[in-house]
Amino acid sequence: MNLNTIFFIGPQGSGKGTQARILAKKLNFFYWEMGGILREVGSSDSPLGKKIKNLIDSGVLLTDEQLYEVVDNRLGEIAHNVGIIFDGIPRRVAQAEHLIKFLLNQGRKDFATLFVNLPREESIARLLKRAEIEKRADDTREKIEFRLKQYEEDTLPVLDFLRPKSSFFEIDGTPSVEEVTKEINKVLKLS
Repeated sequence: MNLNTIFFIGPQGSGKGTQARILAKKLNFFYWEMGGILREVGSSDSPLGKKIKNLIDSGVLLTDEQLYEVVDNRLGEIAHNVGIIFDGIPRRVAQAEHLIKFLLNQGRKDFATLFVNLPREESIARLLKRAEIEKRADDTREKIEFRLKQYEEDTLPVLDFLRPKSSFFEIDGTPSVEEVTKEINKVLKLS
C-alpha cells in the first residue's frame, strides 16, 4: 500500500493516540497531534502564534476558520513527500472537507482512515481509570460522557465522509496495545 496520509479516528480512551505514535515511528511519518501542533504554533513569535496562544490561554476553543489557518500554515511547512499521520483532526465534517481539499492541492492522494472503535462503556471505564491513575480532577464521569456525546455527534459523521475518499479500516480497540498494533500492521500490509 502506497499511503502518504493516514487519519486516526476513535473515541477518547480507544488508544488511537498511542497507535498513531507507534505507526508514525514505524513508517517515519510526521505525527500530527492537533493539540501539540496548536501548542507548538502558540509558542512561536509570529502573529498567528500570538493569536493562538491568547486563545489557548483564555481556554477558548478555536473556530474552524482559526483551525484552518493553523493547519494550512503548518502543513505548508511539511515537504509533500513526507508522510503524515493525523490524530485529533478532523473532528467535524467541515474540517475533513477542508483538510482533504488542502492535501489534494498538495498532490497527496493516497489516504487511509484507521477507525479505532471502542464501545462507549469501555471508553468511559478506561478514561475513569486513567483519571484515577493520573489524578485528573477534570475527568469526571459527567465530563467524559459529555465529550463522548460530542464525539458521537460531531466526529462519527466524519467516518462516512472519509470512507469513500480513503482506504478505510475499522480496528477493534478493545484488545491490548500490542494486539491492536498487530492488527493495524496487518490491514496496512506492513511487516
